[in-house]
Amino acid sequence: MLSNAILAVGGLAALSSAHVLISTPIPFSVPALHNGPLAADGSDFPCQNTGGGYQVGSTNVMALGSTQPLNFIGTAVHGGGSCQISITYDTAPNKNSVWKVIHSIEGGCPAKNTPGNLGNDPNFKVPFDYSFPLPTDIPAGNATIAWTWLNKIGNREYYMNCAPVQLTGAGGPKSNWEALPDMLKANIGNGCTTKEGFDYKYPNPGKSVESFATGQLIFPDGNCGPSGPSGGTPDSGNGGGAPAPAPGGGSGAPSGGAGSGGGYGGSPAPSAAPPSPSKGGAPGGGGVFITVSTPASGPQETAAPQAPPAAPAPPAAAPPAAAPPTAPSAPSSGGGFAPGTACSPEGQWNCIGGTSFQRCASGTWSAVMAVSAGTTCKVGASSAMEIDAVSSKKRRVALPFRG
Repeated sequence: MLSNAILAVGGLAALSSAHVLISTPIPFSVPALHNGPLAADGSDFPCQNTGGGYQVGSTNVMALGSTQPLNFIGTAVHGGGSCQISITYDTAPNKNSVWKVIHSIEGGCPAKNTPGNLGNDPNFKVPFDYSFPLPTDIPAGNATIAWTWLNKIGNREYYMNCAPVQLTGAGGPKSNWEALPDMLKANIGNGCTTKEGFDYKYPNPGKSVESFATGQLIFPDGNCGPSGPSGGTPDSGNGGGAPAPAPGGGSGAPSGGAGSGGGYGGSPAPSAAPPSPSKGGAPGGGGVFITVSTPASGPQETAAPQAPPAAPAPPAAAPPAAAPPTAPSAPSSGGGFAPGTACSPEGQWNCIGGTSFQRCASGTWSAVMAVSAGTTCKVGASSAMEIDAVSSKKRRVALPFRG
């Protein structure tokens, strides 16, 4: 029992180096992202910056009105949680920068239907792909995009990764950007906190919102900013935080052409039931990446104009009667199940040959993933996958670790 406890602590230490980072959009090269949360006192807000400036390795060129991919690496997904995508027109954001929300994901971010973590590999591609729409009528120009995350399980933390972007297209006036909601900040000593074990509903998520929540949605506690008309009512919880003054300062946005305020170039992605884990795939349309060593002074590559949206399809015919439930598939000769085939019970692990594994999530088997170097798993399907260190042969049991 004692050795298992010691090994569990070792597993927590390993997970601390496997927290999630954004891989798309491409983040700043300086500050070099660490894959942990912001400091609890907010000293490295925003963007994990401690005063050393910013350096652009790759600028993400995005067309206003397009839909952009959002992908992650790492395995310490902390049961998911809620995420926001926000924009500032400060290209070197500081503590006074104003961040405006363009997309909110309430529950199931950065992992859907995942009760704990996915392992301890910092380079593992998270098998859930997300996207976010860019408004059509905010100003074009250079800006910074932030991904922020309120984790569901583990310590009460706030994650923030930032990426440089060039927004192309006609755009709209500064007032359209100013009318967007303020980015929510929590767990960094600002009087706004979250309770462990819940998915979080944003007081003012904006017009573009998705939800992949599998449990209760609650508002954060405390001084969390004003509520908006799109905030809605949580399934359960504390009733929301008290209003706070809107943040000030920052250089704001450049002025642009006419616009209607908060317009998006198409409907937001539907809030469908969580899909089974995928193996990834090509990023969504509209995104181009260019590599630069210093801020460009000359013309930059812009995205091609988008084709007009297709006319709406006629109403679909009534669906046929549902087919009988598919029985769980039998394992292949190698001991694995074909990804995407039916499985039960939910959450079951399957170790294949001691060197790789997969999991039953959302009723289907995930893609096969390798175990960490220097370890082996106990072959077969079980509710708690057993891991041995190759060198010491001491057993470690996979649990939804905190950290």
